[in-house]
Amino acid sequence: MSYTISNTVNLEFDAAIAAVTESLKTQGFGIITEIDLSNTLKNKIDKDIAPYKILGACNPNYAYEAVTNEPQVGVMLPCNVIVRQLENNQVEIAAIDPIASMMAIENDKLHVFASEVKALLEKAVTSI
Repeated sequence: MSYTISNTVNLEFDAAIAAVTESLKTQGFGIITEIDLSNTLKNKIDKDIAPYKILGACNPNYAYEAVTNEPQVGVMLPCNVIVRQLENNQVEIAAIDPIASMMAIENDKLHVFASEVKALLEKAVTSI
């Protein structure tokens, strides 16, 4: 089973960040964290990788439902979305598949939410 929802786009890196942020917004998500992995690795261990950011996307309504039905589910939130530079001026956008991540939790209510969140993330990622 795949654990990501992904799309490869022909955009500049910063344009891809803006596009995915806007696309997620149209599906009810906001970006609550942003990690510049390439910059962090350079600063911490002096290693270079192509531009790579991890965006923490949160849909507040689903986050509320999730934590009220399973208080410890916060360890799996927010929904991570990566944006990484590929060769040939292409950028990969990939989001966690919430169904795959929620399989570790035995709570049927969360599995229903995970399916709904997956559909929203698929729309956001594949519409770019």
